[in-house]
Amino acid sequence: MHDATTGGHRHHDTTAATGHDGRQNPDVDDETVRFWEEHYGRHDRVWSGRANPILVEVAGQLPAGTVLDLGCGEGGDAIWLAGQGWRVTAVDVSETALARAAEEATTAGVASRVEFRRHDLTRTFPPGEYDLVSAQFLQSPLEFPRAELLRSAARAVAPGGRLLVVEHGEAPPWGRHDHAHARFSTPQETLAALDLDPDRWQTERLDAPSRQATGPDGETGMLVDNVVLVRRTR
Repeated sequence: MHDATTGGHRHHDTTAATGHDGRQNPDVDDETVRFWEEHYGRHDRVWSGRANPILVEVAGQLPAGTVLDLGCGEGGDAIWLAGQGWRVTAVDVSETALARAAEEATTAGVASRVEFRRHDLTRTFPPGEYDLVSAQFLQSPLEFPRAELLRSAARAVAPGGRLLVVEHGEAPPWGRHDHAHARFSTPQETLAALDLDPDRWQTERLDAPSRQATGPDGETGMLVDNVVLVRRTR
């Protein structure tokens, strides 16, 4: 996910969790699909298109390999990673977001290095192991088993690879009223919830830096990003 909102309103016909034959699709949750299709359908573009800064900082120092981008949205991270030489598997539940991401990847000339897949991560998780698994702001107003999902993300890391989790440390200044009763985990709590074997994992970064960002209506303010970076040693 990204910081800035761009684009105007447009009508979008929301997609239910059904197949082409009209039958229920067991791999996606109906409410989840409806929420995110409505979210993306309200604007021609939701996110800025830029890669998340912590991801750029971390992945920019690593040799390019295979990467799993969880909740890829409109593809800003996936496209940047592919441009750096990574082979990217990018997943999201929203068909609208994935279609926009694929179009942007083609425009950027990196479509051959990105595979976009539709997954409701509470129902199905991409197979395989990756040199980097990236979970950027994998948070939702909807209830979902986030800790369990992040443990699945850790299991997808290849030996020698890394899991990078970046999440909101507090509500943005322009959204504090909407999140008045929300509780945000600390980086230490997120790391503890991963329940990693200390004999197989090394913590490389655990902090909560601040940065300036722009809100949906052009306002600016300081955001806090919780960062958890762990490396699978074997």
